[in-house]
Amino acid sequence: METLKFVIVGHVDHGKSTLIGRLLYDTNFLPADKIEEIKRVSQQLGRETEFAYLLDHLEEERLQGITIDTTQVFFKTEKRQYVIIDAPGHVEFVRNMVTGASQADAAVLIIDVQEGVREQSRRHAYIVSLLGLKQVIVVLNKMDLVNFSRERFNEVKEEMVKFLDSINMEAIFYIPISAMKGDNIVNNSDKMDWYKGPHFLESLNIFKNRGSDKDKPLIFPVQDVYKIDSKRIIVGRIEAGVIERGCPIKILPGSQITRVHSIERFLEKNDRAYAGQSVGITAEDAPFITRGDVICFPDREPVLTDKFHANIFWMAKQDFIKGERITIRCATQETTCVIETIKKRINSSTLEVIQGDGNVLRNLEAGEVIVKTKKPIVLKSFNDVCELGRFVLVQDENISAGGIVTDF
Repeated sequence: METLKFVIVGHVDHGKSTLIGRLLYDTNFLPADKIEEIKRVSQQLGRETEFAYLLDHLEEERLQGITIDTTQVFFKTEKRQYVIIDAPGHVEFVRNMVTGASQADAAVLIIDVQEGVREQSRRHAYIVSLLGLKQVIVVLNKMDLVNFSRERFNEVKEEMVKFLDSINMEAIFYIPISAMKGDNIVNNSDKMDWYKGPHFLESLNIFKNRGSDKDKPLIFPVQDVYKIDSKRIIVGRIEAGVIERGCPIKILPGSQITRVHSIERFLEKNDRAYAGQSVGITAEDAPFITRGDVICFPDREPVLTDKFHANIFWMAKQDFIKGERITIRCATQETTCVIETIKKRINSSTLEVIQGDGNVLRNLEAGEVIVKTKKPIVLKSFNDVCELGRFVLVQDENISAGGIVTDF
């Protein structure tokens, strides 16, 4: 059964965790002891049964009523399995939200219909766009607080349509829901008979898995090399293509060409492995291979370059000055780089261009930049092979920015 990951994002308190908890409750995915715990905690805090407590494990989160870290929940329908990523909405935890969204195939943007579109609603939508997620559903939550008003739904929907259009994004559906009450979660609500689209659970099945990466040229970033007895086993995750015993391979960034001697998987014998699988291989001629190398086919190589164009989102508190050296990580590759050019500084919630040809990026700003790396790295466009098309910038072991490659 195939698996799809989607992230739920939005402004703080707009109902992300409640939506997930209600979905699991209404589809009988919650054990009885978890249901009792939710009811008990809610009563202790003097609140109506709050399904968000299912995901907010930390006591600090329960007391503050916010999600601090990303939480992954496994869930399935008759069609497929899902990994639901609940990302924090508070401005202080944008880094956690970016981490969650970068792992997803699709996104659900949740908006409190009473409060309307807020700063973090727009910023999260922009980050989803920046990370290259094309599949988006918008749910307008807390419809019970506006008496299930069709007029209010259309008003907030129109505002979000205009914003998404400005970042070249189009939502598949806009769904009115009440996560707390269960309206339009797993059944169509009789309180909103004016709405003719799918309920939330139905809409999830519209999401499509990314195209079959096994039909693409081989991309195999090396995670490590283990020596076991007389074997040197090269391990990693195949990001695209198929690797077979006996096939010729090239090791980048060098120019070594060899052949696959064997494919190693624990307690299994295989002659081939596919995109999405974590495997080990051995190679003929004992070539020198190390973490950060990328294995490909000799005649179908990705781009090897020390300069590229990118869109980045700066998350660190301290300003970033053009020309400062910083660490870049892309897949298993790591080196240092400088941002040679900041073509545009962008307000990530209003999309206002703050400055062209700038010298600095500040907290929560986006930038269109040109990156120069100390040594060449292997890249692909994000829409082709996402793991070689996105990267992070790191200072003192803290992720300061995330970005995607836009051009070479």
